[in-house]
Amino acid sequence: MNQLPVPGRDTVYVWTGRTTGDQRELARRLLRRAGGALLGRPEAEIGVGRAPGGRPEVYAAGGRTLPVSVSHVDGMVVVAARPGGPVGVDVERRRPLPATPLARRWYDPDEAAWLAARAEAGRELDFLRLWTAKEAVGKALGTGLRDGGLRRRMPAPDGGELLRPVPGCPGVRVGHPAGGAGLVLAVAVAGAAGPVEVALA
Repeated sequence: MNQLPVPGRDTVYVWTGRTTGDQRELARRLLRRAGGALLGRPEAEIGVGRAPGGRPEVYAAGGRTLPVSVSHVDGMVVVAARPGGPVGVDVERRRPLPATPLARRWYDPDEAAWLAARAEAGRELDFLRLWTAKEAVGKALGTGLRDGGLRRRMPAPDGGELLRPVPGCPGVRVGHPAGGAGLVLAVAVAGAAGPVEVALA
């Protein structure tokens, strides 16, 4: 990626890759690529590890770090990085599932009712959009889905601004950039002071 952070513009950068081999190795390569592009260092000088609590960590000499998040499904790896603060990403493959019963079991009652009122043909996709949004927000907050994360309300995933404010979570935004055929991708940020852009690498 030739694009570097634009001063004064809060941006999430997203890299994707596919492999039939080791997804962890592909994730490390994508994390180094993100670090090289956004920390301004050669990829060989970028370190990749785990922060306390298990979050992925990207760092360069001098203690410079880059907030990152990783998700993978069926040989697809997605890395999100945000120089401006915490970030979360989640990807799922579109697939048949009992969307309405699952939503009633796991989601906020208002979300379950919203999903049940949607056209049947789009319910599975809407369920997965809500699910990936919840996962991405949990990663951006550093909590995952613990402590009621599945019941945390998300903005309805039906258009509007790309990264939308999450109800009841000041500074948290989430959205669904294009993830590729058959995939549902969600990106979230925490600590946003205003609009956040997404740049797909």
